[in-house]
Amino acid sequence: MTVQLPTLFAVGRADLRDRAARVRIDAFVRAQPDATPFHLTGWNVAVARACGQRAHCLVAEQADGAIVGILPLTEIRSPLFGKALVSSGFAVDGGILTRRDAVAEALAAAGWALARELRCPGLELRGGPAPGDGWIVDETTYLGFARDLAADDEAQLRAIPRKQRAEVRKSLDADLEVTVGTTPRDLAEHYAVFSESVRNLGTPVFPAALFREVAAELGDACDVMTVRYDDTPHASVFSLYLNGTVYPFWGGGTRAARALKANDRLYYELMLHARRRGCTRFDFGRSKVGTGVAAFKKNWGFDPVPLRYAKRVADGAAPREMNPMSPKYRLQVAVWKKLPLWLANTMGPAIAKGLG
Repeated sequence: MTVQLPTLFAVGRADLRDRAARVRIDAFVRAQPDATPFHLTGWNVAVARACGQRAHCLVAEQADGAIVGILPLTEIRSPLFGKALVSSGFAVDGGILTRRDAVAEALAAAGWALARELRCPGLELRGGPAPGDGWIVDETTYLGFARDLAADDEAQLRAIPRKQRAEVRKSLDADLEVTVGTTPRDLAEHYAVFSESVRNLGTPVFPAALFREVAAELGDACDVMTVRYDDTPHASVFSLYLNGTVYPFWGGGTRAARALKANDRLYYELMLHARRRGCTRFDFGRSKVGTGVAAFKKNWGFDPVPLRYAKRVADGAAPREMNPMSPKYRLQVAVWKKLPLWLANTMGPAIAKGLG
């Protein structure tokens, strides 16, 4: 009789200043079917550097040096929102990445130990295995939207439900220009559109440096698509790419975008562009339950799937409340929507860089 013994492993902290360590971690990430761009060390380093936060990464390794799990972490410090350890910071995913339950448990425990060492009252995990006792699990706030891409352009158009397909056809007949790139102009136009979009939603915009740093760190694994009318940008999306999936992450449109059908053109063109890049799947990202953005994604034929987030807080502490739809922020959101754009863009980054 043969008894299969568990493979021993140890959890330690990676030195993200070490290029060789980063290469090893990223190779592990790219080999995992559940990985997202938010697990890459480049994401972790970029968001920390751009927002004045600190990046950490816990790594589980076997005795032979093989990596069997990781937990990327951003140490968030904000005078308005306090401190927290978040995986992954400024992302919608990027929690524990492993295929072994024992490793997941060890990484969760090590993450909580690090939070206590850093005097962070809370640890937040976005996606990945849900830890056990002592954790608050939320599966009701956010929905994820993802589906496979079609085989060709016409099939992609037919895959869109009839009502939304009609809007896309109108956008194809409109006098719109579509560009893709990561030049300074691409990034500047994207930021102009995105900042106006989030102001209209009542939320502060991230620092422009965040987009530049992510573009610099991820290189060919990201790009910006912009839709212009009369040489003016009206819709733009900053997308990430990993393992055959496109992630349209930071997207937005001007007030005129809807009438111009710029958003309809944007996401259809991105589907085609992603397939030409070799992608087979389109991850439309997360949206809050009951929002217009969630309804928009359903209109494109994406079925919502509840996302699982987990938090742990110190005894006597309350979890951070970062949902702008919370009644706690209703007044602030209403006021922010009315701010002049220049003022919102001046004040917003100082606030947003502490959101994580």
